[in-house]
Amino acid sequence: MRNLSLCILATLAATAPAAARQSLQERGEAELAKQISGLVPGKPQQCITLSRIEGSNIVDGTAIVYRGMGGVLYVNRPNGAQMLREDDIPVQYVWGSQLCRMDQLKLLDRSSQMERGFANLGDFVPYTKPAKATN
Repeated sequence: MRNLSLCILATLAATAPAAARQSLQERGEAELAKQISGLVPGKPQQCITLSRIEGSNIVDGTAIVYRGMGGVLYVNRPNGAQMLREDDIPVQYVWGSQLCRMDQLKLLDRSSQMERGFANLGDFVPYTKPAKATN
Protein backbone atom coordinates (compact mmCIF):
# COMPACT_ATOMS: atom_id res chain seq x y z
CA MET A 1 0.00 0.00 0.00
CA ARG A 2 2.82 2.37 0.87
CA ASN A 3 4.48 1.73 -2.51
CA LEU A 4 1.21 2.50 -4.27
CA SER A 5 0.90 5.82 -2.40
CA LEU A 6 4.47 6.77 -3.31
CA CYS A 7 3.84 5.83 -6.93
CA ILE A 8 0.72 8.01 -7.05
CA LEU A 9 2.55 10.95 -5.48
CA ALA A 10 5.42 10.59 -7.97
CA THR A 11 2.95 10.52 -10.86
CA LEU A 12 1.17 13.63 -9.61
CA ALA A 13 4.45 15.48 -9.20
CA ALA A 14 5.55 14.55 -12.70
CA THR A 15 2.28 15.77 -14.20
CA ALA A 16 2.19 19.06 -12.27
CA PRO A 17 1.46 22.13 -14.40
CA ALA A 18 4.46 23.67 -16.14
CA ALA A 19 3.93 26.93 -14.23
CA ALA A 20 4.55 25.13 -10.97
CA ARG A 21 7.87 23.82 -12.31
CA GLN A 22 9.14 27.20 -13.52
CA SER A 23 12.45 28.30 -12.11
CA LEU A 24 12.74 31.33 -9.87
CA GLN A 25 14.27 33.33 -12.74
CA GLU A 26 11.47 32.32 -15.15
CA ARG A 27 8.82 33.41 -12.65
CA GLY A 28 10.78 36.62 -12.03
CA GLU A 29 11.02 37.40 -15.75
CA ALA A 30 7.25 36.88 -16.10
CA GLU A 31 6.59 39.21 -13.13
CA LEU A 32 8.97 41.85 -14.51
CA ALA A 33 7.27 41.65 -17.91
CA LYS A 34 3.93 42.40 -16.21
CA GLN A 35 5.39 45.38 -14.35
CA ILE A 36 6.87 46.99 -17.47
CA SER A 37 4.04 46.02 -19.82
CA GLY A 38 3.11 48.95 -22.06
CA LEU A 39 6.22 50.94 -21.13
CA VAL A 40 9.08 51.90 -23.43
CA PRO A 41 12.72 51.30 -22.40
CA GLY A 42 15.12 54.22 -22.54
CA LYS A 43 18.88 54.53 -22.63
CA PRO A 44 20.56 52.76 -19.68
CA GLN A 45 21.90 55.11 -17.00
CA GLN A 46 24.80 54.54 -14.63
CA CYS A 47 23.18 56.39 -11.70
CA ILE A 48 19.79 57.51 -10.40
CA THR A 49 19.16 60.38 -7.98
CA LEU A 50 17.65 59.04 -4.77
CA SER A 51 15.55 62.15 -4.07
CA ARG A 52 13.57 61.32 -7.24
CA ILE A 53 12.86 57.71 -6.21
CA GLU A 54 9.56 56.94 -4.47
CA GLY A 55 10.15 53.27 -3.69
CA SER A 56 11.42 49.97 -4.94
CA ASN A 57 10.57 46.29 -5.12
CA ILE A 58 12.57 43.15 -5.72
CA VAL A 59 11.55 40.77 -8.50
CA ASP A 60 12.56 37.23 -7.51
CA GLY A 61 15.85 36.12 -9.03
CA THR A 62 15.73 38.83 -11.69
CA ALA A 63 15.86 42.55 -10.90
CA ILE A 64 15.14 45.47 -8.62
CA VAL A 65 12.54 47.95 -9.86
CA TYR A 66 12.85 51.52 -8.58
CA ARG A 67 9.73 53.69 -8.89
CA GLY A 68 10.69 57.22 -9.89
CA MET A 69 8.68 60.41 -9.96
CA GLY A 70 6.40 60.84 -12.93
CA GLY A 71 5.75 57.12 -13.31
CA VAL A 72 9.24 56.19 -14.49
CA LEU A 73 10.38 52.68 -13.58
CA TYR A 74 14.12 52.05 -13.38
CA VAL A 75 14.96 48.37 -13.82
CA ASN A 76 18.28 47.23 -12.43
CA ARG A 77 19.57 43.72 -13.12
CA PRO A 78 22.37 43.39 -10.58
CA ASN A 79 25.30 41.06 -10.80
CA GLY A 80 24.12 38.31 -8.46
CA ALA A 81 20.42 38.76 -9.35
CA GLN A 82 19.84 35.03 -8.85
CA MET A 83 20.22 35.74 -5.10
CA LEU A 84 17.30 38.21 -5.05
CA ARG A 85 14.12 37.22 -3.23
CA GLU A 86 10.96 39.29 -3.04
CA ASP A 87 10.98 39.13 0.76
CA ASP A 88 14.63 40.21 1.14
CA ILE A 89 15.54 43.46 2.82
CA PRO A 90 18.09 45.21 0.59
CA VAL A 91 20.65 47.27 2.50
CA GLN A 92 22.17 49.76 0.09
CA TYR A 93 25.47 51.50 0.69
CA VAL A 94 25.10 54.99 -0.74
CA TRP A 95 27.88 57.51 -1.17
CA GLY A 96 26.29 60.90 -1.89
CA SER A 97 22.86 61.49 -3.33
CA GLN A 98 22.86 58.85 -6.05
CA LEU A 99 22.62 55.12 -6.36
CA CYS A 100 25.07 53.98 -9.04
CA ARG A 101 26.21 51.04 -11.09
CA MET A 102 28.59 48.83 -9.08
CA ASP A 103 27.14 49.99 -5.73
CA GLN A 104 26.77 47.02 -3.43
CA LEU A 105 23.57 45.69 -1.84
CA LYS A 106 23.57 43.44 1.18
CA LEU A 107 20.55 41.12 1.26
CA LEU A 108 18.99 40.36 4.63
CA ASP A 109 16.49 37.63 5.34
CA ARG A 110 13.29 39.37 6.46
CA SER A 111 12.44 36.94 9.25
CA SER A 112 15.86 36.28 10.78
CA GLN A 113 17.55 39.58 9.81
CA MET A 114 20.62 37.51 8.91
CA GLU A 115 22.72 38.31 5.86
CA ARG A 116 21.82 36.05 2.91
CA GLY A 117 24.19 37.40 0.30
CA PHE A 118 24.99 40.47 -1.73
CA ALA A 119 24.70 41.87 -5.25
CA ASN A 120 26.39 44.64 -7.21
CA LEU A 121 24.04 46.97 -9.07
CA GLY A 122 24.11 47.14 -12.86
CA ASP A 123 22.86 49.88 -15.18
CA PHE A 124 19.46 51.44 -14.53
CA VAL A 125 17.13 51.12 -17.53
CA PRO A 126 14.32 53.70 -17.42
CA TYR A 127 10.87 52.58 -18.61
CA THR A 128 8.33 55.29 -19.41
CA LYS A 129 4.89 55.57 -20.97
CA PRO A 130 5.04 55.90 -24.76
CA ALA A 131 4.82 59.41 -26.14
CA LYS A 132 1.36 60.38 -27.34
CA ALA A 133 1.01 60.55 -31.11
CA THR A 134 0.36 64.04 -32.44
CA ASN A 135 -1.56 64.53 -35.66
